Amino acid sequence: MGLGTTCRLAALFYSGVLLNQSCATVRAFVPGASISSFSTEPHNFVGGTHFPREVRSSLELRMSLKPAAIPLMDSGKALARSGELLIDATSVMGLYGGGLSSAGANIRNAGDCVAQAAASCRFKTAAELVCDELREGATCLIEGVDKMKLAVEEARADKDADLAKAIENASKPLSVSGVSLEAAGAGIMQRAPVAQIGENMYNCGETLGSLAVAIGELSSSSEALESCQRMKFASEKMMEAGDNLRGIKPEKKPKGKAWIKG
Repeated sequence: MGLGTTCRLAALFYSGVLLNQSCATVRAFVPGASISSFSTEPHNFVGGTHFPREVRSSLELRMSLKPAAIPLMDSGKALARSGELLIDATSVMGLYGGGLSSAGANIRNAGDCVAQAAASCRFKTAAELVCDELREGATCLIEGVDKMKLAVEEARADKDADLAKAIENASKPLSVSGVSLEAAGAGIMQRAPVAQIGENMYNCGETLGSLAVAIGELSSSSEALESCQRMKFASEKMMEAGDNLRGIKPEKKPKGKAWIKG
């Protein structure tokens, strides 16, 4: 076998076998103002011929969460502050270090997560971060329910039936708000319509309002009252964030003498 024949066989082997491997091309594009997506397309190159595969994996985030950024940030900050004030209230009540103060810590952590999610809402490429932070916040709220159950047992051990009942009433909306926030985060992961994500946020805000009322009934201390007020504000802003994603705008109130025009 001559040297030329050997070289030709080696070249044929190299192009037909060694190049029979997969590679992927990545395309990043923005089809619309509110769409951020990318996809990968595997290909085969055999003997210099291009054969596209049938398998395709893609991640398309057909949503813009930016309208929720500002009210969601306000909601997260207020939620975190409400949790801190609830911890302070337990000191006044003589329950610091128990289940109720632990629940306050969970609420504070949930607020931090919501605020972090709001910061990421401004970027179209940060939907995964928003999803993770919302779901982490939901986990904190749901864990807070377990802490409140512990607080109920502690109150019953102290033979304080009224406090046990008040804490039990607070645990119900806390649980529902956590489930709704989890649904909002899961909706982003599942590429649900933006309106559906907004609906879950709105539902979370509604139940936070019920939680605010329940917190106000835990104690007559100024800390508990302020915690109630901050939770109420967090509720309003969470509902506003949900409305923004659903495209629902609040009615503008007439200013000055505009009411005369009827």
